[in-house]
Amino acid sequence: MRGAERRLAEISGAEALWLLAGSRSGRLVYTRRGATVLRPAAHLLEYGRLIVRAPAPEEIAETDAEVTYQVDEVNAASGRGWTVTAAGPVEAVADPYEHGHYRRVLRGWAHGRHDSVLRIMPHTVHGFRLANR
Repeated sequence: MRGAERRLAEISGAEALWLLAGSRSGRLVYTRRGATVLRPAAHLLEYGRLIVRAPAPEEIAETDAEVTYQVDEVNAASGRGWTVTAAGPVEAVADPYEHGHYRRVLRGWAHGRHDSVLRIMPHTVHGFRLANR
């Protein structure tokens, strides 16, 4: 709808988690050397934890107190969709069997030393529905 006024409607945490669980890719946001870094990532939500595979150095789990993960689905033509953001502490998945499992389940964007499997423990999850008035 061209020219239609757009609005944001906040959604509940439960709905935000449901949308997050139903999607498979998003963006990992973290700080490195004072700069904000954004990387494409694959994810799954398991037992309240976000498992993320992203082209990012595992050292972010050692240096960052928190990371942010953002997922959305927006139809540019209609202006409808949703966006969800989760933030919390991050750790590298260190167990070799668990790490191998997630590498098989989640498609990577890059391979090599910056192909990391991380676990985010979301402390905050919020989102918005995008709609036309």
